[in-house]
Amino acid sequence: MKCEELFSIFPGLLKETLEELALPKGRLQEIRIRAGRPLLALCGNREYRSKRVVKKEEMKEILAYLSNYSLYAYEEEVSRGFLSLPGGHRVGIAGRTVLKDGRIRTITDVSSLNLRFAHEVIGCADRLLPCLRDRGRLLPTLIASAPGHGKTTLLRDLIRQISDGYGGYPGMTVGVVDERSEIAGSFRGLPGNDVGMRTDVLDGCPKAEGMMMLIRSMAPKVVAVDEIGNRGDLEALLLAMNCGCILFSTVHGSSMEELLGKPVLREMIELGLFERYVFLDGTRKPGQIREVLGRDGREILEGGKRC
Repeated sequence: MKCEELFSIFPGLLKETLEELALPKGRLQEIRIRAGRPLLALCGNREYRSKRVVKKEEMKEILAYLSNYSLYAYEEEVSRGFLSLPGGHRVGIAGRTVLKDGRIRTITDVSSLNLRFAHEVIGCADRLLPCLRDRGRLLPTLIASAPGHGKTTLLRDLIRQISDGYGGYPGMTVGVVDERSEIAGSFRGLPGNDVGMRTDVLDGCPKAEGMMMLIRSMAPKVVAVDEIGNRGDLEALLLAMNCGCILFSTVHGSSMEELLGKPVLREMIELGLFERYVFLDGTRKPGQIREVLGRDGREILEGGKRC
């Protein structure tokens, strides 16, 4: 489903409102819909706001359409706070949570929707890949940046190229634990994004459990997960490393000092789980690399130039 096709989910009057915004062609990032508030669209890092407010009935109509008029059938996804769409796009949901046995069962009285548009950037990892090998050996890598600066986009392209093979290096089996369905963008089990021909995806599964499941069932050479940070992640990553897997992951953080200031991440760094640390530059387009550091914290150079 292309971005333009997603507009078809809007009721007539709301669709007209969106068209009146006259969004420029290009990178449509998200559309936020809140009951009783103006519609907001983020396109090319610029925010566009509608003149009229969104009615709650219109939100109900959108949600009904997205769930094929059977929200109950999508209860498991809704309990995680979003609905997946073809092409890796997704709709975040906020409202009143319904609990059962202390766990979120579903969300009712929906008050906000956030359509987030997936953007593959094929080849964005080209410049980084030479920095991630030592004497031909692929090195475990952690990508860090503030939210929205392209960590997942970069990780996705790394997975694709490692899986398919690149620069004379043969492809490798990759296991992806896609807890939030953002790496592969799976829809009904099929990845909406290109993650390579040798990649197996465990969608919507908690990272710690998923890593062990993939290692036991699919025997990947590379394991990739998104947004690590808690002790369960640390224990699972250690087990994966001890099984001989090469680790690729992302984390929130803008510098090595910031990562070292978080106890669990400090432990990961001191244990040597990763040999390359990639920090992104959020002042330019998503996925731009600011620096690549080695395990010892020194900047990595490739051919006498910064990677």
